Amino acid sequence: MKVLLKHIREPGAQLSSVNLPKLRSHDILAKTLATSICGTDIHIFDWDKWANSRINPPIIFGHEFSAQVVEVGSQIKNIKEGDFISAESHIVCGKCLQCNTGQAHLCQNIKLRGIDVDGCFAEYVLVDEQSVWKNNKQISPEVASTQEPIGTAVQAVMSVDVKDKNITIFGCGPIGVCISNLCKALGASQIIVVDIVNYRLNMAKSMGAHIILNAQDINIVKEIMSLTDNNGTDIVFEVSGNNIALNQCLKIIRPGGIISLIGLSPTKFPLDFANDIIMKGITIQGISGRKIFESWKQTSEFITSNILDISKLITHSFKLEDFETAFTLLKSGECGKIILYP
Repeated sequence: MKVLLKHIREPGAQLSSVNLPKLRSHDILAKTLATSICGTDIHIFDWDKWANSRINPPIIFGHEFSAQVVEVGSQIKNIKEGDFISAESHIVCGKCLQCNTGQAHLCQNIKLRGIDVDGCFAEYVLVDEQSVWKNNKQISPEVASTQEPIGTAVQAVMSVDVKDKNITIFGCGPIGVCISNLCKALGASQIIVVDIVNYRLNMAKSMGAHIILNAQDINIVKEIMSLTDNNGTDIVFEVSGNNIALNQCLKIIRPGGIISLIGLSPTKFPLDFANDIIMKGITIQGISGRKIFESWKQTSEFITSNILDISKLITHSFKLEDFETAFTLLKSGECGKIILYP
């Protein structure tokens, strides 16, 4: 089968041909219909410090997909040939404290698809039954492939009460834009989004943001304080992973407010615990992945009921052979979600 490999420990990737994966008793083999590119895939493609410490080539990367089941192992009971599926990228052990107390997305022994095991940038993908999500057939293969990252946005928004709240979102990639879209649908009173790419700011505007701010043009802290009558923002979603933005979050959050951290910073960040956290009485929460499968169910329902309008989020599609063009475009920021067809 045709695959996209992270083949050696240096920047780039390789289009290759490998044997179909061997089906074991608890496995499901599915023909990939659509995949979407994640920011994590960019880290792997560019072979940055994180990827160098985490990835052991050769490996098929990619973890966001939709597919049609073509064969199931002898122990599979609830999935059959022809089913339209996607899969959770967090492969959990099912045995640790978190897995046994409703927090499987925080599994102590977690493995990640496309990082620790072969992923979905391939004509066929092998998945385990406990990771499979049966897709609603009303959803297109392209939209279905984006449910994994959208689920992170859904978990972030559903972990707080955004109704009638002042919201600021740092980072207008697909997850940030979906957060904006969902906050609008759930009744946020004011949604401010911050980025440095006008294309993404305008996309956020088209999907619900009330105010867009380019961090390269203005003093973000001064502007947001002015927009909130110097009270600060009720809830901040930090999706950029940028340390400058994180510092700004701490300055513009109102006393007693909530900061949800989704973006991953590549470096450590010094905190002024006394003045920025303790004395302001704020809450900081980390959002990791999706609640399995609560967030998936919510995401599917938000999409099928048109509460989330994902059609505007998907802006480009390419054949797998054109991966270099797709990755270059994604790094430019001049796009939304990009689909790759194996």
